Amino acid sequence: MQRLRVATLNIWHKSGPWSARLELIRRELQTLSPDLLGLQEVLRLVPDGGEPGPDTDQASEIAQGLGYDIAFGRASDYGGSLAFGNALLSRFPIIEQAVDPLPDLDSGESRSLLFARVDTPYGVLPVFVTHLNWKLHHGWVRLRQVRHIVERIFERAPVDERCLPPVLMGDFNAEPESDEIRYLHGFATVEGRSVFFADAWRYGGDGGPGYTFDRRNCFAAVSHEPPRRIDYIFVRGPDRKLRGEPLDTRICFAAPEAEAGREVWPSDHFGVVTELSVESRDRP
Repeated sequence: MQRLRVATLNIWHKSGPWSARLELIRRELQTLSPDLLGLQEVLRLVPDGGEPGPDTDQASEIAQGLGYDIAFGRASDYGGSLAFGNALLSRFPIIEQAVDPLPDLDSGESRSLLFARVDTPYGVLPVFVTHLNWKLHHGWVRLRQVRHIVERIFERAPVDERCLPPVLMGDFNAEPESDEIRYLHGFATVEGRSVFFADAWRYGGDGGPGYTFDRRNCFAAVSHEPPRRIDYIFVRGPDRKLRGEPLDTRICFAAPEAEAGREVWPSDHFGVVTELSVESRDRP
């Protein structure tokens, strides 16, 4: 069966021992060899008119020499040409890209939605990468952000069987039981509207909790927050041809390594990787 391998990871910008973490991320990236990798908390330092590269852009640094096209979407401007945002690495040509700011509702955070149209061998695939507000009490902000994301997805990727079902992934900073994730699952109606996006973990996970922010990771433990699943891959589907069905999903970027007497993890988050069916099949 024809499949696409899709993964997501919050890379924790350059916090902690970045050089050691970069080595672990690149090593697992080569092992996983995903067709698409969404990244969050990516730093890019590029003056106006400059070109991003491994010395100025974390996405380029991660992807160096591995044959990926890169799209970047600014979420915050730190000044001095330093941007913070989301990125997509793609094995296939990125033929269109755009960035939509997300509503902040005066929360003091600046977030965005990266859109990329990818020309895969199986059809054009709309891909969306995002990172929602992080504070535990910002569920009301995240719910508005999720509703905004759904609106943008239907605008940029209307239902059209000439394209593959769109993929949405990233760090949602929300547990499956939250209103914002229940809305995406079709379990919650907001202002008379509901939608359905397939959660890759619910479709193809191993039945475990799927924690992606876990206190067994020393970089996450310092936050003194409970372990939880907050990183997701969603698909608006499967469609009538069963394209976009998540077939196998697992945690990735979740193995530490000892260095100079300390434990180093790839990030403070674990990643998620899934296999998506892209082959047309008849429903039984």
